[in-house]
Parts: sequence; C-alpha cells; structure tokens
Amino acid sequence: MPPTHDDAALVVQLVRWGKEMHLPEAVTEVFSDKYDPEASSADDPAVRSVLGFGETVGTLVEQGVLDRGLVLDLWWVAGLWKRVGPAALKQRHKFDEPRLYENFEALASG
Repeated sequence: MPPTHDDAALVVQLVRWGKEMHLPEAVTEVFSDKYDPEASSADDPAVRSVLGFGETVGTLVEQGVLDRGLVLDLWWVAGLWKRVGPAALKQRHKFDEPRLYENFEALASG
C-alpha cells in the first residue's frame, strides 16, 4: 500500500521533533571524521539522540503506523545504524536486554 497523507503528516511531526531534539547536529556529529563507531557510547548525547529517534521511527514502522518505504526514502536508516549500532549493541549487552533498539536495527536491515 502506498504512503498516505497521514504518513506524511506524521513524518512532518517527526522532522519537527528531530529539530527540537537537535537531531541535525547529532547526525552531523556521528558522521564526522573524528567519530569512531566502535568507540562510541550511548552516554554520548549525539548517539543517544540518534538512537532514540531511530528506535521511535522503527517502532512506528514495526507497528504499522508509518510507511516503511516513505521512511527509507527520506532517511538513510542503514547508514545511521552503522554509525550508532555498535553503541546500541553495547547497551544490549550491558543491560542483558536484546530488545534495546531492536526496531531501529530491524528498520536499518530493510
């Protein structure tokens, strides 16, 4: 089924929320040359912002509230996961909780 106007309205709200949480700056930081994904930590505010946003969007897609194709056309989810995924995996191990950031990872995997 193609994306709906409701999907578009939700995406606009997500973009606004991302702006409020300084997501553009966080994304710039995690894509900078000085950023090391393997050394990254969820304690880093930029990483935490990207993980939180990605998990929220992934959950909306997983629950059928938001169109997957629209999200993947708009955001480079796989690229974001590649940069912050190592920090998410560390959190899973630390808390022994395999569900942490699972929807973000699933969305990134296609």
